[in-house]
Amino acid sequence: MRLFVALDLDDTIRERIARFMDGIRNFAPEVRWVRPESLHVTLKFIGEKPPAYAEQIGSALRTVQAAPVTIRFEGYGFFPTPRSARVLWIGMQAGAALASLAASVDEAMHSLGVSKEEHPFTPHLTLARSGSGAPRRQKGDGPNRNFQRLQDKLAALPTSEFGTMTAQEFFLFESELGRGGARYKKIARFALA
Repeated sequence: MRLFVALDLDDTIRERIARFMDGIRNFAPEVRWVRPESLHVTLKFIGEKPPAYAEQIGSALRTVQAAPVTIRFEGYGFFPTPRSARVLWIGMQAGAALASLAASVDEAMHSLGVSKEEHPFTPHLTLARSGSGAPRRQKGDGPNRNFQRLQDKLAALPTSEFGTMTAQEFFLFESELGRGGARYKKIARFALA
């Protein structure tokens, strides 16, 4: 099983982002667009684990204590840089609460032997990928023209705002790889109180 921990999006936010994607998709037809139903806020990628391990993960995640998290979705950008763009993302404003939740999840998973995150938590929603889709700089990075028309179009638009939601729970997801990309299935729910 390929597992990760994430927040799901409110339907209203998901619909606004889907409309935004529909309006810009034709400006970058060569890239791989994420299906709107797959959008989520990743807190921790766990990786490939045997099915029996999911129960241990669930037990560890039940120890996470955190309050509900309010997140505002706005703006967009490109990883690793606009010039060598491989990922189009939407930004989030959540203050320290979201980073604290991610750190608590990271700590709970570390207690099971899952490696801790090496980089600071950078919350974002990935909308599209080009090439490897790697968000960090890589040796040999150069101009990536797959996003150029889209970047020109977005530069002429005002900053996009997609709304605010308060996450009351987080989930353990299974990623099932198949034709047409990964499908995500919630396998456990954890309340934020």
